[in-house]
Amino acid sequence: MSNISHRVKKMFEKEYLVVSIILLIALFLRLYKIDGPIADWHSWRQADTASVSRIYKDKGINLIYPRYYDISTTQSNLFNPQGFRFVEFPIYNAIVTVFSKIPLFTLEIWARLVSIISSLVSTYIVFLLGKRYIGYTGGVLSSLVYAMLPFNIYFTRVILPEPLATSLSLLALWMFSQYISKERQKDLYFSSLFFALALLVKPFTIFYITPIIYLAVSKYGFTAIFKKRHLLLAFIASFIPLILWRIWISQFPEGIPEWKWVFNDDGIRFKPSFWMWIFGERLGRLILGVWGVVPFTFGILSYKKDKAFVHYFGLGMLIYLFVVATANVKHDYYQTIIIPFVSLMLAYGAISLWRLTNNHKLLTRGVLIFSISLMFIQGAFQTLELYKVNRPEIIEAGRAIAAITPKDALIIAPYNGDTAFLYQTNRFGWPVVDRPIEELIEKGASYYVSVDLNHPQTREFSERYTVIEKTDKYVIVKLK
Repeated sequence: MSNISHRVKKMFEKEYLVVSIILLIALFLRLYKIDGPIADWHSWRQADTASVSRIYKDKGINLIYPRYYDISTTQSNLFNPQGFRFVEFPIYNAIVTVFSKIPLFTLEIWARLVSIISSLVSTYIVFLLGKRYIGYTGGVLSSLVYAMLPFNIYFTRVILPEPLATSLSLLALWMFSQYISKERQKDLYFSSLFFALALLVKPFTIFYITPIIYLAVSKYGFTAIFKKRHLLLAFIASFIPLILWRIWISQFPEGIPEWKWVFNDDGIRFKPSFWMWIFGERLGRLILGVWGVVPFTFGILSYKKDKAFVHYFGLGMLIYLFVVATANVKHDYYQTIIIPFVSLMLAYGAISLWRLTNNHKLLTRGVLIFSISLMFIQGAFQTLELYKVNRPEIIEAGRAIAAITPKDALIIAPYNGDTAFLYQTNRFGWPVVDRPIEELIEKGASYYVSVDLNHPQTREFSERYTVIEKTDKYVIVKLK
C-alpha cells in the first residue's frame, strides 16, 4: 500500500502532469454556456467588442479604423456616422476575426474561445510565478485558484479584451523575471514586447510595472537601474506603440468614448462607499466569497522582506484600484486584471496557515479547508447569476429585423443605451432615442424596433409611422 502511495506522490510531483490537469479543469469550467447569446452580464460591453470583430469579418480587418454598430452620441457626445470605436487597439478583435473564418463555430464562440485560451496562458504563468516566488506548492495552489475561482471563470470567458490583456501582462512579468534570473537580453526584449501589446489592449495594465520595478530594484538597486541603458530603452520602447495609438485616435473624437469618468468622476474615491464596494462587495464577497478573506488576509500578514514579490504585485493592484476608482466601483469586470495577484496571495496565505506551528494545528488546518471550500461554493452561487439572459426577446426581435430590412438600413433599437439589442439586429444605428425622432430620420434612421411595447415612445411611433411586424414580444416600425 505504501508503495502505491509513493508512486502516486511521484506521479503528481511531475510538473507537466499537474499543470495539464489544472489547465484541463480551467478549460472545462469555462466551456459552460459558451454558445450563449450576448445578452448576459455586461452584454453592452461584450456587444461593443464583438461588433468590431463582426464588422471586420464582413468588411475586412483594418486595425487603425475599428468600427462598431453604435453611431449615436451616447459614447462620445458627438454624432459618429462611421461608427468608429477607438478604445483599445483591436488586437483581440483581429485575432477573433481570423479564427472566425474557420467554419467550426460562430464568431461569438470563437471570441469566447480566444478569451479562454488567454486565460489558460495566464493560468500557466501564474503557476510559474507562484513556483518561483512561493514554491512548488504555491505554484500549484495559485494556478488552481486562478483556474477555479468562480468570478474569474466567468470573466475569462467573456467577449472582452481583459483576458488577453491580463495574459500579455503576465507574460511580460514572467519574461522580466526570467531576465532578472538569467540576465539574457532576449528575455528583456520579449518582456518589453508583451508589455507594449498589453498596454495597447488595455492601458490599465500599466500597473503591472510595480512588481517589475520591484524585481529590478531588488537585483540592481535603485540608482543602478538608471545606468543600465538597455533596461531603460526596453522600458521606453514599451510605451511608444500606445503613445502613437493615442496620437492617431485623437483625430477622431467622435469615436472616442468619454473616459475621464473612470478615475474619480463622481468623487467616490476613499469615501466610505468606495471601501464598501471595492473591498467589501467586490473583493470580499464577489471574488473571495467572504470566507476566502481568511487565507488572503493571512497571506498579507505573512510579509517577508526577502520574499516580497507577491506583496509588491499587490501594491501595484492596490494603486490601480485607487487610481481607477469610479470604474472599479461601477463595473466588476475591471477587477479581472487583479485576479492573478489575488490567486498568488491566497496561495501564499493558505501555505502559511497550513504550516503554522501552534497548539491547535488540526483546528487551524480545518478552518483553512473550510474557508477555501466555502469561498468556492459562495462564489459559484453568486457568479451563476451572471450567465442569465434577462431579456431573450431582444434576440428574437434582432433576428426578425435582420431578416426583413436591407443590410445597409439604419436601425433604432432602444435598450436604455445598451448596445446589446442593436448588436442582435446586425445593423448600424442607435441604442437610444436621444433626440427628436425627426432628427434621427433625417440622419438616416429607417426602422424602429422595440421590445417594450407599452413604452410611450413605442406607442407614439407605432401610431405615427407604419407598423410592419408586431408580436407579443416586439414591434418593428418603418419610419420612412
